[in-house]
Amino acid sequence: MSDATPTASDSDASAAMRAKVETTIEVIRPALQADGGDIVLHNVSADTGVVEVELTGACVGCPASTQTLKAGIERIMRDRVDGVTEVIDIAAEAAAKAIGA
Repeated sequence: MSDATPTASDSDASAAMRAKVETTIEVIRPALQADGGDIVLHNVSADTGVVEVELTGACVGCPASTQTLKAGIERIMRDRVDGVTEVIDIAAEAAAKAIGA
């Protein structure tokens, strides 16, 4: 029988993963800012490995932003942070849902 109640070690693992994601974002950020964009971290799920971010500035509406997110940001995150499985732009997902895509 397993208990689904989060433990202190779960919380520690989640905090450690978030800290690594934040550090990695600080490495990535200057490249985005050089092109007039930026990245905001919203959530890190240690359970699923999903990192939720928001691309801002010039990244909003840029045709290359999906490529930047998947081939750049997500690849770097997966290389540097154990457990990251996917990086999603919550603003882009919300916009896609709003237009029915």
